[in-house]
Amino acid sequence: GFVTGGQMGNFTGLAAARNAVLQRAGWDVEQRGLHGAPPIRVLLGEEAHVTVAAAVRLLGLGTESIERVAVDTQGRMLPEALDKSLSRVRGPAIVCAQAGNIDTGAIDPLGEVGRIARDHGAWCHVDGAFGLWAAASPAYRDQVTGIEQADSWVADAHKWLNVPYDSSFAIVKDPASHRAAMALTAAYLPREHEDQRWPAEWVPELSRRARSLPVYAALRSLGREGVARIIENCCERAAQLAELLESAPGVQIVNDVALNQVLLRFDDDDATTDSVIRAVQDDGVCWLAGTTFRGLRAMRVSICNWTTSEDDIERSAESILAAARDGG
Repeated sequence: GFVTGGQMGNFTGLAAARNAVLQRAGWDVEQRGLHGAPPIRVLLGEEAHVTVAAAVRLLGLGTESIERVAVDTQGRMLPEALDKSLSRVRGPAIVCAQAGNIDTGAIDPLGEVGRIARDHGAWCHVDGAFGLWAAASPAYRDQVTGIEQADSWVADAHKWLNVPYDSSFAIVKDPASHRAAMALTAAYLPREHEDQRWPAEWVPELSRRARSLPVYAALRSLGREGVARIIENCCERAAQLAELLESAPGVQIVNDVALNQVLLRFDDDDATTDSVIRAVQDDGVCWLAGTTFRGLRAMRVSICNWTTSEDDIERSAESILAAARDGG
């Protein structure tokens, strides 16, 4: 289904998950609601995106149902920690993996996570807002190896596909669980052909714009090779930026630049880092933002625009280095 963004994509995937895991436990949540239902445990990596926890709240599961699973230094979920956590769960469980950490770009070991979830009878959902697009590139698709083992996925078209905002995908492997969680009926909504797929039965919204049109236009004009070129160019430009900055005094590259994200600190100091971020923003050559990763302030550079060139990166690096030399 076409949804507004990662928030509603995660909501849709987790709604299908809620339906499926409770159905296996003998509970029809769509008819009976959650009062008296078997409790669901939701396992997230410590660095899961905030929209996943928000979706859990919107679905009535509450944040107390969430258990955070340990991650490595890049924010990737540790399979052994997930296995240990799931072994303690008695009852329905949902695992939420991540394809593309919002700060580092790191992708969970999806094959292992999916296998562990399946072995424990849990549903596996993947928040792949931007990282799922790695699958479209021959050069980067090995980073999402095993993603097919999941049960549901989210990807944003308004990031790497560069179409307007309000355009994302909610994809669910089991159509019965997906449709049961989202379907609606009303007398004023006649169905001439019952066997015809009706888009409103797969997303939270009834009234919405034709989100598929700009996506179709982009895919039609770019083709497979064009989409791959966008992804590869952005990743190459991220690597270029890191290479230009990594040897400069006081500059620390925090992440392994595996996709299109570059995370930076300056003089290993929070205040200096924030000052450099503000100075670069004021300079106006490029736009980047600040973040807090594992308790430390950092400059977050995310490269996802198809027009970004080598010259853009060189000019951006010069702006960042000038701000760093001045201490912000």
